Amino acid sequence: MDKVAIVVVTYRRQELLATLFESILKLTTAPWRVVIVDNEQSDQTSRMVQEFESRVTTQWGKTIADAHGGDSRVVYAPQSDNLGGAGGFSAGVKRAYELGAQWFWVMDDDVAVEPEGLEKLAKWSDTHDVIQGSRLDYDGGPFYWQYHFIVSMGIPDPIAPAAFGQAGYRVMNTMCFEGGFFARRVVEKIGFPDPRFFIYWDDTLYGYLASKVTTPIVVPDVVMRRTREIGNWDIAGVRQLNSTSDMNRYHIMRNRGYMARYFMQHGDYRPMLFGLGTAATFAKEVIRLVAVDRGSFGTGIKKLITGWWDSRKLLHDSTWKPMPPLQ
Repeated sequence: MDKVAIVVVTYRRQELLATLFESILKLTTAPWRVVIVDNEQSDQTSRMVQEFESRVTTQWGKTIADAHGGDSRVVYAPQSDNLGGAGGFSAGVKRAYELGAQWFWVMDDDVAVEPEGLEKLAKWSDTHDVIQGSRLDYDGGPFYWQYHFIVSMGIPDPIAPAAFGQAGYRVMNTMCFEGGFFARRVVEKIGFPDPRFFIYWDDTLYGYLASKVTTPIVVPDVVMRRTREIGNWDIAGVRQLNSTSDMNRYHIMRNRGYMARYFMQHGDYRPMLFGLGTAATFAKEVIRLVAVDRGSFGTGIKKLITGWWDSRKLLHDSTWKPMPPLQ
């Protein structure tokens, strides 16, 4: 655990990023690196990172030199284009990997880490290579995350039990880049996250690939909290259906084409069941439009249909190849 890299992806949310920086400074265990991927390439974010680096150095000092001889704990990685969350995490994990990171703790800019977050994750790292810590929602309540994925249908399991049971953890076959923690040896075996997803399903698919080479787990230890309020519809007081954008709606449907291609690579593609899962995903998004995002119904339906159509094109793209393993 001497080379943990926190990988942060940010885009035009400096106020939220500032909150995350403050929480990182309160960590009781210092990270080896904090890699900030800036999809906006903003002068304001650049100045924030410089100030953050100064405070980090004052608090924790320099650290073990990386593969290029650098010893600063903070690495700024501005991107020339907005790569989306998927591209940002791919670039960030790649940068941290090339620097020599042994563990990767990935997150968006709209969270805050708990002071003992790294220590809570570290206690599981001797026996597991992929660990998903628990989170609190923006209002301080527990955040339920669908940790089990029905691969044949390509959808999260809506009735997966929330209890952890006697083992103290739950085995998962997916991942969330809002706090996912994984080892270098996993990256070596499955490659970097696929930037082609742009947004949505990229972390789900990365967790699926990780489950092919190790046993990912989700643990009850709370390691972070969400800091951005999102409109939602409470379902039975446990699960939520959150508001989303038309851009997300398009990629929710389109990226199922990428998902199916990966399933084909691993012998898990079941055309009829996957088609049923696609229909269920479409229906869920229509419900979201009716229950949460009523004002976007017309444009939202169009984006869903366009994304679905484009996903079918990806299924027949003869040039498509999966992300390659690194070893």
